[in-house]
Amino acid sequence: MKLSKILERLEYTCLQGTLDQEIEEVVADSRKAKEGSLFICIRGAVVDGHTFAKSVAGQGTKAIIVEEPVEVPEDVTVIQVKDSRYAMALVAAAYYDYPGDKLRVIGITGTKGKTTTTYMVKSILENAGYKVGLIGTIETIIGDTVIPSANTTPESLLVQKYLRQMLDEGCDCAVMEVSSQGLMLHRTAGFTFDIGIFTNIEPDHIGPNEHTSFEHYLSCKKMLLRQCRIGIVNRDDEHYEKIIDGHTCSLETYGFSPEADLRAVNPKLLTKKGVLGISYELQGLLNFPVEIDLPGKFSIYNSLTAIAICRHFNVSEENICKALKYAKVKGRIEMEKVSDDFTLMIDYAHNAMSLESLLTTLREYKPNRLVCLFGCGGNRSRDRRFEMGEVSGRLADLTIITSDNPRNEEPQAIIDDIKTGISKTDGKYVEIIDRKEAIAYAIHHGQPGDIIVLAGKGHEDYQEIKGKKYPMDERVLIREILEEDAKKKA
Repeated sequence: MKLSKILERLEYTCLQGTLDQEIEEVVADSRKAKEGSLFICIRGAVVDGHTFAKSVAGQGTKAIIVEEPVEVPEDVTVIQVKDSRYAMALVAAAYYDYPGDKLRVIGITGTKGKTTTTYMVKSILENAGYKVGLIGTIETIIGDTVIPSANTTPESLLVQKYLRQMLDEGCDCAVMEVSSQGLMLHRTAGFTFDIGIFTNIEPDHIGPNEHTSFEHYLSCKKMLLRQCRIGIVNRDDEHYEKIIDGHTCSLETYGFSPEADLRAVNPKLLTKKGVLGISYELQGLLNFPVEIDLPGKFSIYNSLTAIAICRHFNVSEENICKALKYAKVKGRIEMEKVSDDFTLMIDYAHNAMSLESLLTTLREYKPNRLVCLFGCGGNRSRDRRFEMGEVSGRLADLTIITSDNPRNEEPQAIIDDIKTGISKTDGKYVEIIDRKEAIAYAIHHGQPGDIIVLAGKGHEDYQEIKGKKYPMDERVLIREILEEDAKKKA
């Protein structure tokens, strides 16, 4: 593709060279730059791509995008732009022939609910006959191909590559999680979302390497409502007015509020053998009863979001209800049937806020006992351990403290920190370092009416110890424990 074609939607200044060049690939990693490459100089948190301009020219690269002039041979074309990350998104879209303009793309942002909602939407739309690609925290799904994710929202070069692959696979639409970082760093620039969702916002991701303040976090999140045609927003969020301020899309709302366009009315908790669920009446733009095999108020919000999206795809009431009934998300309130007497679930809750939300929700089901098994990651903030210990001690009847990803720390030291948090409460606990042994203890000591939560690992299928990742999937551990139990009884 000609360089001039790749730059067609970009504002730029050509500092030197010619635009009449054939570009074979676009890269932002200097190690991948070679003859035929267009190299984009990105300022990262650790490395500035501008420092590699001379070396990539030496590798044969004849076209470079920069934010400031660089010294390279005269036969290298240098394109100056205001923001190279934004430029990369537009260049990537052009290079892959604008797949985002040809797919119906749904973007979901918010502090909580993004992952579950993306899978619910995928489930409903596929049940209605659409072919759907997915980009998210856990994985990217393109047809039969599943690619584990490194970031919630990949870099723009990868986003556009995935969208192109989805189009080539025959997908009608794509649903993707859109993080505040992804919006801030222009990873989703270069196309307009057909539908943009804002689930909720709470203080999170505030820190030196993320957002400087809650206000900055919110300002990044709400960018989605200026990059979509239809915006769908949680009307119940206390920051609703700030969220919609400056939006350029047509707006719809959902929630419990009488002012919401899609409303949940008369919610009821459901308890079956080994399964927790919820039901409600949907009113407003659509009217029918909904039942989900997932617990809690947040499951209502997630399902309302999914329904609000799928309404724009003319999905029938029957297809919506059928898909919601069986929608499952790996590691998000994932029920594992081990007994008719008690409920066991796996959830990714890995900080105090998410753990408190989960345990508070499960308390509403009035379990005989609420049992919480968790650990905390090594080489991470110790405050998280104190906070999670205190939350579990306060809300769970029994806490089973175990190992998560100890990384380069001693598991016992992490457990001791968690115990410091629990000591601020009257909560009972046991400590079992080996996670499989801890899960076996939870299963073997389960009582009728108990709800047991394995928290923190969720979709992860590894345990990181001393710089190495070892296979460890809680679903596999549960299966092994049950098989071992069966052999002992035989």
